[in-house]
Amino acid sequence: MNNKKVIFWDFDGVILDSMKIRDVGFKEVLKNYPSNEVDQLMEYHNLNGGLSRYVKFRYFFEKIRKECVSETELKELANRFSLIMKKLLVDNNLLIEDSVMFIKENHTKYQMHIVSGSDGIELRYLCNKLSLSNYFISIQGSPTPKIKLVSDLLDFHHYKNTNVILIGDSMNDYEAADVNKISFYGYNNQLLRKYNYINNFKQFKF
Repeated sequence: MNNKKVIFWDFDGVILDSMKIRDVGFKEVLKNYPSNEVDQLMEYHNLNGGLSRYVKFRYFFEKIRKECVSETELKELANRFSLIMKKLLVDNNLLIEDSVMFIKENHTKYQMHIVSGSDGIELRYLCNKLSLSNYFISIQGSPTPKIKLVSDLLDFHHYKNTNVILIGDSMNDYEAADVNKISFYGYNNQLLRKYNYINNFKQFKF
């Protein structure tokens, strides 16, 4: 690990314990639809933590409800979701102390970026409110897919792939790292133990 210089961080479940509140957001936005359909969406949502809300809302309408949905409708749903998140997620008690302490103590040693499936504008708002923004060179999110976010950062900053790791809590994070040929470290998800895995940052040394 001595040659690692850059860390790409997922956000939900890695920096902020936000998954239960994200659940609340989906249920609230879709509260006027049949509960059995919303339950199917929640199952998909929980199995695909790294995917954006845009992908999940599209899945809800096209795969579960078997109906067309316009980009305008998707944007409206995403905006309603984001308003709920901006209200509920500005809570320092939701910060994951283990990872946040590592970030604060090591942000001058590594070049750090956030690459998340959550909305980019919302992420920057939350990081500002939670006093996290200054620790990261950039904070990137959807609607751009995570695979492309990673690719774009590698190209823009001319990072050498072997110097970069991505830390995430979902298979989508692993896939984004794998496609872009950078190292992956799982965190906060026991299903990722078959890969490089961080039990806690107090014990893990880069």
